[in-house]
Amino acid sequence: MLLVVGRIGRAHGVRGDVVVDVRTDDPQERFAVGSVLATDPADRGPLTVAAFRRHSGKSLARFEGHVGRDSAEALRGTTLLVDSADLAPTDDPDEFHDHELIGLDVVTTADEPVGRVSDVLHLAQDVLSVTTGDGRETLVPFVAALVPEVDVARGRIVIDPPPGLLDLAE
Repeated sequence: MLLVVGRIGRAHGVRGDVVVDVRTDDPQERFAVGSVLATDPADRGPLTVAAFRRHSGKSLARFEGHVGRDSAEALRGTTLLVDSADLAPTDDPDEFHDHELIGLDVVTTADEPVGRVSDVLHLAQDVLSVTTGDGRETLVPFVAALVPEVDVARGRIVIDPPPGLLDLAE
């Protein structure tokens, strides 16, 4: 599965730097010099990182083979991607990558099926978007009190919903 780690914005300066809207938890690793990133549209890549730095609150990158403002500007709007298979698992057993959660079955502590995780929303707090068996969406705050068990290996998440949480989707 390809995961978005950034999106290229406008050119910055005349040497080929571009502003990158970073969408990853670890930009220093994802944009390390020599890293190869897939692109969308695919015909613009893959791109190899030649330089990455922070400047005035913005992330700037330069890619091999793209020298000068015109070449950099041609990359504007390109989405930068990595393969989820290339990501190391987190060391913390209570942390998960979004792609590890999407697709997991959701059951209650009484082992009643609720649905399947269709998305992970990063709002004021993380929220699991669960699609129920009849196609409705219910939102479950991703907090330990409501989600006591995540078992990626077994492909399931156990939730302990307070009264009314699952009824809100009706």
